[in-house]
Amino acid sequence: MTDPSSVRCDVWLWAVRVYKTRSAATTAIRGGHVRVNGDPVKAAHAVRVGDEVRARINGFDKILKVKKLLLKRVGAPIAATAYADLTPPPPPREFYAPIVHRDRGSGRPTKRERREIDRLTGRDTRDDD
Repeated sequence: MTDPSSVRCDVWLWAVRVYKTRSAATTAIRGGHVRVNGDPVKAAHAVRVGDEVRARINGFDKILKVKKLLLKRVGAPIAATAYADLTPPPPPREFYAPIVHRDRGSGRPTKRERREIDRLTGRDTRDDD
């Protein structure tokens, strides 16, 4: 069998293990979470070697440059050779809002506790003049 010159976008994303199932890849594409060379695409869009694929996963874009076309799902080490990962590193942890944890069964927070929680999470809208 000769190497194909292009592969469906949903098949390639599934084959290189970006999405767990092909239907998950198709759903993400339909939802507008996948772009090829900056343009939103449909699931049947042809992906070629050299294309840049951006897939939004858990709120962050994963940027992949296609190096090899795959038609079938392969093991992770082989899948990693099919693309170049151009994704920038995630932001440092101090930029994330702190997670407020309340013990189970402690009831509703009092007005004072609610204000402290809002102050910690940055949702405090009061002016402390």
